[in-house]
Amino acid sequence: MSVSRRRETQSDLFQKKRAPGAQADASAPLAERMRPCDLTDFVGQDEIIAPGRPLRRAIETDTLSSVIFWGPPGSGKTTLACLIAHTTKAEFVAFSAVTSGVPELREIIKEAEQRAAVSGQRTILFVDEIHRFNKAQQDAFLPHVERGTVILVGATTENPSFEVISPLLSRSLVVVLQPLSDEAMGAILDRAVADRERGLGQMNVALAPEARRRLIGFGNGDARAALTALEFVVMQTPPGPDGRVVVDEQAMDAALFKKALRYDKAGEEHYNLISAYIKSLRDSDPDGALYWLARMLEGGEDPKFIARRMVIFASEDISNADPFALVLAVAAFQAVESVGLPEARINLAHVTTYLATRPKDNASYVGLVEALRDAREHGNLAVPMHLRNAVTSLMKDLGYGKGYRYVHDDPAAKKEQHHLPEPLKNKRYYRPKPL
Repeated sequence: MSVSRRRETQSDLFQKKRAPGAQADASAPLAERMRPCDLTDFVGQDEIIAPGRPLRRAIETDTLSSVIFWGPPGSGKTTLACLIAHTTKAEFVAFSAVTSGVPELREIIKEAEQRAAVSGQRTILFVDEIHRFNKAQQDAFLPHVERGTVILVGATTENPSFEVISPLLSRSLVVVLQPLSDEAMGAILDRAVADRERGLGQMNVALAPEARRRLIGFGNGDARAALTALEFVVMQTPPGPDGRVVVDEQAMDAALFKKALRYDKAGEEHYNLISAYIKSLRDSDPDGALYWLARMLEGGEDPKFIARRMVIFASEDISNADPFALVLAVAAFQAVESVGLPEARINLAHVTTYLATRPKDNASYVGLVEALRDAREHGNLAVPMHLRNAVTSLMKDLGYGKGYRYVHDDPAAKKEQHHLPEPLKNKRYYRPKPL
């Protein structure tokens, strides 16, 4: 396949020929058909794209500079790229890190230079999954972004601080997208059910409130996942005698053949199960902890949520009774991210049984709570002069650091020198349990 032909295929999603609101390809998946073509139809991410926000003004006034969208799947990164393609006057070129490389980039740059020289038109280069490029490949973008030959619009699900080279980051605005709120997810589902041109409106779908709530939970902030599930359930549910397709709990269970939708992030069972899991760990019951872990995994809980709770538990309930617990919990979180399900279940079980069987001590957590309370109640208590650092000669003359005893030279200072503000001089926050 030629470079130009490959780029044409990749850019189909971003073609400006389809006017905002025009009917999408009926054969496309529902999530694709419902992608908004106008900024006014974009749902969610109000902090960055609501009317009056700088990013929205930059898109509407065609003054966009290089930007990297960072967010989880289904949060709107590609949709924002589509809206930029439809709204701006610049030539918009889509470029995938999965299917394209440096040779294709060179041709894009050459065409952008010619375009700018002949007509003065700018070129916006959309790079999907930019984190998939290695550091050397990312270097290829740098001089062209720096000269303004192209305006880079990148999209990534990974932290740009680790996955994008620093020179490219310093020349780009990083826009962080959050998982869509339940309110936004509900609005997207409602629109898909009602829209007769691009959605399911012509199928006379009735979405029951409980089914709607479960779909929102199933999406877990990912609009694409929720719309895909909705479309599948609707297509697998036969219409009733009156021609209506009633999507209720029974319809979803019948279509999906699993109970994952019974467990959603907003429901009471979500909180009940994680509470039972944490309390089993705290009470040193590995059997109970494993059972509630299994229940959450079978219910479709995000394994990263479970791993995050492990990390918190390791410091809150075990702490210095076994400092290695935190190391292992963090390793479990990393394993979940790098291995993924189903194998990561083994890592979660491994660390679950470790945390459950270790000695418990919440002294660090309790001490912090007490210190926070004193910080709020006593306000900005002054740092004792002997603990201050005399950075300048004036500060030294004012007594900063005077009387400080260096514990390596004066071991007695460890007990005799106080480190709290005067009103709290004898306060004790950390009271560890004897091991």
